[in-house]
Amino acid sequence: MKNVLFVCSQNRLRSPTAEQVFSNRRDIEVESAGTNHDADNPLTRELVAWADIIFVMEKAHRAKLQKKFRASLKGARVICLDIPNDYEFMEPELVRIPETKVPRYL
Repeated sequence: MKNVLFVCSQNRLRSPTAEQVFSNRRDIEVESAGTNHDADNPLTRELVAWADIIFVMEKAHRAKLQKKFRASLKGARVICLDIPNDYEFMEPELVRIPETKVPRYL
């Protein structure tokens, strides 16, 4: 079973939506977190070390992840989904983006 982590800035809209979209799959475990210190679920070394695949929403998230958690990344694959912060939680258009982009990596 793969551990999949979705990361955005605040962990309020994009990454929790992606986590929700994939939460019912039986072949993966999913979590989400935010890169900002005041995120609803802040990104930690433990979460990064837990993940086999990390999906970030923007290139800036990948840069923060690599700068702050490089030692914890180990062999985790980091993939940028290029999803701008233009959506509400579970907005149908936002749901379609990870549904389209993520499965090829799983």
